[in-house]
Amino acid sequence: MTKMGGKKIVVIVDMQNDFIDGALGSKEAPQIVEGCVKKVAKAYEDGDQVIFTRDTHYDDTYMNSEEGKNLPVVHCIEDSYGWNIASAFGNYTSNSVRLNKETFGSVQLGQRIAEMCARDKSIESVELCGLCTDICVISNALLIKAFNPNLPIYVDAACSAGVTPESHDTAIKAMEACQIHILNKGKEPWRE
Repeated sequence: MTKMGGKKIVVIVDMQNDFIDGALGSKEAPQIVEGCVKKVAKAYEDGDQVIFTRDTHYDDTYMNSEEGKNLPVVHCIEDSYGWNIASAFGNYTSNSVRLNKETFGSVQLGQRIAEMCARDKSIESVELCGLCTDICVISNALLIKAFNPNLPIYVDAACSAGVTPESHDTAIKAMEACQIHILNKGKEPWRE
């Protein structure tokens, strides 16, 4: 496995209230918050770039969307409590790039990272963590890889949680098969 070095972009995927302890929360999700906050603090300390993604839906259209038809649980409605990034991140979110996305993966995120890397040749990798490993983390990791095929992509398993532990593990295996490097596999705090 390639070792991370140099500057990196840290992507915090959908660490929003509705995915932690709200409409689509899980018992595993709250257990990764502290690790994600520490990762952001370290990124700022190291001079790395930080991007927060935010799942964004609209009250008047969600249930008619493809996602709403398949997952009829209203969540992450723009400007609602559930849409907000967890308060544990404090001022970090205001000092970071925040990217709203209306679906699992963001083409805009892949493009933005490609642009950031083109401007700053010292960026050597991207690291993702967050929620949910099996939906939005894997979708964004693969999109970033599609736009940046020679950039090492990492996912920190210990700072990620899936809809279920089993689906988290399946997503980890799928990402490994796609040459996405997995950090701290098996060290997830919710396994203890």
